[in-house]
Amino acid sequence: MYTVIASMRYVLGTLGGNRDLRRVQAAFVAHNCGEYASWVAMLVYAYAQGGVTESGIVATVMLIPAAVFAPVMSSLGQHIALGTTLFAAYFAQAVTSGLVAVALLSDAPKLVVYALLVGPSVAFTMTRPTQSAFAPSLARTPEELTATNVVSGWIESASIFAAPALTGVVLAVGSEAVVFALVGVACLGGALLVFPLRGRGGVVRDERDEDSDASLSSVIRDPQARLLILLLGAECIAIGALDVLVVELALGGLDLGADWAGYLTAAFGAGGILAVGLTARLVGLARLAPSLVVSLAIWSIAFMGVAAVTGALGALALLAVAGGSRAIFDVAGRTLLQRVARPDLLSRAFGLLEGVQMAALAVGSILAPLLVWIGGLPLAFGFVAALLPLFALAAGRSLLGIDRHATVPVVQIALLRSLPLFASLPPPTLESLARALQPVVVPAGSDVIREGEEGDRFYVIASGELEVIRDGRVAAIRRRSEGFGEIALMYDIPRTATVRTRSESQLYALDRDAFMLAVTGHVSVQGAARDLADARLAELARMDAAS
Repeated sequence: MYTVIASMRYVLGTLGGNRDLRRVQAAFVAHNCGEYASWVAMLVYAYAQGGVTESGIVATVMLIPAAVFAPVMSSLGQHIALGTTLFAAYFAQAVTSGLVAVALLSDAPKLVVYALLVGPSVAFTMTRPTQSAFAPSLARTPEELTATNVVSGWIESASIFAAPALTGVVLAVGSEAVVFALVGVACLGGALLVFPLRGRGGVVRDERDEDSDASLSSVIRDPQARLLILLLGAECIAIGALDVLVVELALGGLDLGADWAGYLTAAFGAGGILAVGLTARLVGLARLAPSLVVSLAIWSIAFMGVAAVTGALGALALLAVAGGSRAIFDVAGRTLLQRVARPDLLSRAFGLLEGVQMAALAVGSILAPLLVWIGGLPLAFGFVAALLPLFALAAGRSLLGIDRHATVPVVQIALLRSLPLFASLPPPTLESLARALQPVVVPAGSDVIREGEEGDRFYVIASGELEVIRDGRVAAIRRRSEGFGEIALMYDIPRTATVRTRSESQLYALDRDAFMLAVTGHVSVQGAARDLADARLAELARMDAAS
């Protein structure tokens, strides 16, 4: 228990120092609760209109536009700053959910309601891919990036458990319209939380990828990204099947009431909550394949056990174990995808993943009744148990190879791209430069460089606040996504000022050779570096003239 608490404290402490990531995760709570609540309310409404058949058809039909539009919507991340895209996603969810609520309150025809339900169904697909692509731009260290993925997994697991239960309470005292109205309010709150991040996380595209179809093709042609997307998609085939199978398990297998379908589903979500200590241990791990393999083995054993048990308590326990293994698998898989996908195409990669997963949920929902009809619950749960392990075994060596070479410094790349100085560098060069960065943590009140010294490094600020001091006077303040030290390197002169930390600062240092190679090897960077150096020299000259 102490180890679990310590791991959780480490994750929360790692994430707690980053205000921007805290905003994103707080909004993500609204997204997840809203998505699951609206899904339950939609199914309840459809069931009231035409029973289980209409409910199943509506669920499948709603997943189709989500699957089609998710990769398309992700292209926004190549044209608009990711922070702005994330805000737009939450705002769209709020508006479309509100329109559904109005339609339900006014007793609109069901075809009108179904048409309006496509809106939130598509809007909800925008958040995860945008957030996954945006997180490297907000994280200051690789540990923060993994920590935010872990916390996202916790939020999703808690939402699977809590949102349906809360929706049930709302439906007991209100109606589907009230649920959608509350979802709209929650998503509006999410939009307000991420509103200050608008304009952040701008994406500089490679000239080779001017066409959005070409950039999507680039993701598909990447064998490592493609394999991980397919593996995470296979997970959703199993989950889509499970959504249907828990109903059959409750009513047919265990001969319990319909309410037990909700309890069994909640147990799966609760397993993810109980696994928080294990997912927390993923932070800082260089290799994630062992976690993937172990989680898949536990997943398989748990679902095989579900098919064999005859008691409700055993089924609850095994589904909780399966839910915990799913949480570990999902965090490890998404983190690996962030590591291997081309940094300039992250939004496209996660948009494609969202579309694949929506389609996979539909496939699983259709397959489950067929499997039950052919071989009963044992065959159906055997399929769920075997699908992911078999896929992973087929991938085998390729998956291990991905893990061994998945060392793309996505956080450092995002930080360099946020500097106008390096923003125009093509992705391969930017990645090479990011690999050359050396992390430096400097306590408050320390001199990073001193006036008159020989210059040997350029520094990029990941966090903290530093003051530029010339002849004992503060000339400027430097913060995150700014750099310093370029003047001495470019003009081969002593440092023109002292740079001192006002607070503890996380910096990345780039040595002279790597900096000069980047500056002299690209005309656009050379011009930007000279303009920056000249502007800062002029700033110091004006201060000297005023003294």
